[in-house]
Amino acid sequence: MTAQAPARRVFLFLQGPHGPFFNGLGKMLRAAGADVWRVGFNAGDRAFWFHPPSYIPFRGTPEEWAETCHELITRKSVTDIVLYGDTRPIHAKAVEAARARGLTVHVFEEGYMRPYWVTYERGGSNGNSRLMSMSIEEMQKALALSDMEAPLPPAHWGDMRQHVFYGALYHWFVMFRNGDYRNFRPHRDLTVAREFQLYLKRLLLMPVQAIDRRVATWRIRNGGFPYHLVLLQLEHDSSFQMHSPFASITDFLAEIFEGFAKGAPRHHHLVVKAHPLEDGRAPVRRAVKQLAQQHGLVGRVHYVRGGKLAQLLNDARSAVTVNSTAGQQVLWRGIPLKVFGSAVYDKPEFVSTQPLHGFFSGAERPDNRAYKDYRRFLLETSQVPGGFYSSRGRRTLMRQVVDMMLSPEDPYDALKSGTAAPRQQLRLVN
Repeated sequence: MTAQAPARRVFLFLQGPHGPFFNGLGKMLRAAGADVWRVGFNAGDRAFWFHPPSYIPFRGTPEEWAETCHELITRKSVTDIVLYGDTRPIHAKAVEAARARGLTVHVFEEGYMRPYWVTYERGGSNGNSRLMSMSIEEMQKALALSDMEAPLPPAHWGDMRQHVFYGALYHWFVMFRNGDYRNFRPHRDLTVAREFQLYLKRLLLMPVQAIDRRVATWRIRNGGFPYHLVLLQLEHDSSFQMHSPFASITDFLAEIFEGFAKGAPRHHHLVVKAHPLEDGRAPVRRAVKQLAQQHGLVGRVHYVRGGKLAQLLNDARSAVTVNSTAGQQVLWRGIPLKVFGSAVYDKPEFVSTQPLHGFFSGAERPDNRAYKDYRRFLLETSQVPGGFYSSRGRRTLMRQVVDMMLSPEDPYDALKSGTAAPRQQLRLVN
């Protein structure tokens, strides 16, 4: 916490969500009187930044970035760094440089209760978030200063198509217009061309996969059997890679299937739900089939392609995940949950500490009152209404988040000191 905001704020933007959100955010910060600069690492970054005078292309090698980052901070008198996700290599080096200089690091992420909110924190997110060291008791004390009711999520949220579209467009620019950035290396293992192909395939197959998903969901909901949910994540997602004990989704599934085979009653079933953006780069469906055969679970295992979680959660007995944000939806319904990685919601009051086979044989219910306090704390602090991808979602987000960035206090300290601004009520966003 700083005693007084500097007279002139200078924001240095690094990589953001696919699409125009960072451009709009920079525009509003300039309107508020701040200086704004954007470092672009490839043609996709450049394509979505519509203010050429403030754009700084980085054409060096990844090994040269740390020195360049320090030089930029000095030359531009940077006070704040803005980025999306804090674990990709270029961002991790920038965070290190910012901490050495005492700068404020603004971290955006997909919402901890996505897709209805996005996450805005300072210093780090997910396994690096301040939430990891906060107790429920601390949160309850901070909430004593607020008597607002936690908002309910809207019935519909429609930015998945925009998310996939902007991802495909971003990778198209990197694949076909990246001549000026020959040293660029993606932070993921796949080539840019392969990333583009997967995004395009996902976009084209969305109608077919929706039918497949509806059929699988209908069979589960009308099967009349008790079932447990396995909530998968993207294997290449930073939360899985950096804050998980598993090297792959297959390794995670192997442990789950073994525990289920040992502990679950013989008439119970296992439902494996893929991430909504799963694109086939990890052999999830094949692994599910092989593990079912290996553990004698054929006929008791069901695979569901992405989609919304609510319909499956309504009748689920329990759920397991590495550290997916979907765990928040499980806890909100009072369903027993077990996690295996570092998660901001991994609190002993409401996340199971039972061994896996014991969890499947008879999971203990979470402390729903404690979770409601936790949820309200997040919605009063780091979870901001809106979204990165749809135009209405961006407008909703911008109304709140710019003032939060300009505040001398981070969201958690602002609630404790009583200076947090009232939160908007969620509305339908298409």
